[in-house]
Amino acid sequence: MLVTTTNNVEGRQVVEYHGLVTGQAIYGANVFRDLFAGIRDFVGGRAGAYEKVLRDGRDNAVADMVEEARQLGANAVIGVDLDYETVGKDGSMLMVSASGTAVRIE
Repeated sequence: MLVTTTNNVEGRQVVEYHGLVTGQAIYGANVFRDLFAGIRDFVGGRAGAYEKVLRDGRDNAVADMVEEARQLGANAVIGVDLDYETVGKDGSMLMVSASGTAVRIE
């Protein structure tokens, strides 16, 4: 399945539109990860635990979106947009959402 942020694929033609497809992944806060990320921020460096959560969230959201497209008979998803938000009353959860247009290309 081809997944792209562009609205077309060079050299390929969209022959059928299947509509909007989405995928979401929501992760709860982890006290230990937050503590170690805070220490890392204090001493400098990258917050590897948070980066892994962001990557996992993106991968899972895109996988859900691709599965929805596949069920519609698409072989590509174009115009993909990724969004990252905090949700919950206290903002303690991370939501990653992926959306795009499921299409059949030749």
